Amino acid sequence: MITALLIFILAALVAEVAGTIGGFGSSIFFVPIAGFFFDFQTVLAITAILHVFSNTSKLFLFRKQIDYKLLLWLGVPSVIMVIVGAEITAHVTFKYLQLILGVFIVAFSIFFFFYPDVKLPQDKLITVGAGGLAGFMAGLIGTGGAIRGLSLAAFNLSKETFVATSAAVDFGVDLSRSVIYLNNDFMDKKYFYLIPILFGIALLGSYLGKLILNRINKESFRKIVLGLLFLIGTIEVIKWF
Repeated sequence: MITALLIFILAALVAEVAGTIGGFGSSIFFVPIAGFFFDFQTVLAITAILHVFSNTSKLFLFRKQIDYKLLLWLGVPSVIMVIVGAEITAHVTFKYLQLILGVFIVAFSIFFFFYPDVKLPQDKLITVGAGGLAGFMAGLIGTGGAIRGLSLAAFNLSKETFVATSAAVDFGVDLSRSVIYLNNDFMDKKYFYLIPILFGIALLGSYLGKLILNRINKESFRKIVLGLLFLIGTIEVIKWF
């Protein structure tokens, strides 16, 4: 039990650091990793709670770099649609949700490995749509930051503004779905001891990510991250069968 908990904490910390640096958000790493330790509904709940803490940390560290105009166009549809996605997950049992997650991660990693410079146009309608889709996916399968990141990349933001604006959008998204998940008992009370642990992981992971952000070759790191995502997604698909 203790060994499994320590492995989970270390894996969650690595996911948080990688998510801060890579710009994809930690959930794309954390959700499949947590799936090795908990059932899918518990994973959704603890992922949302971790992200509330994580984004609070990032907002504090990068608060001066938020792009408020982009926050409006991405944030509002994201919050609306995450509620829709979370409510669907709360009331309908999807046998294939974990398979969908695995396929999504594999497809995402392959696409961005071979097409690293793909960006969505700087268009308000597309930005609103991407925000809504990202929110819906976050509510449904626990991760949607990659879709939002694709939209944000079109605006040629600095690394700091990218992280800050994404965190600000994420905060509203994760707070909304946390309320829905907890209200529908996705997280059993026996796991409540994880909440302060998730808080510590979020603070330390965000801080370490900020320290590392300007000291690495981002392109090399990005390829390593995508390789790891491909491996994680593949394991998730195999696990389903």
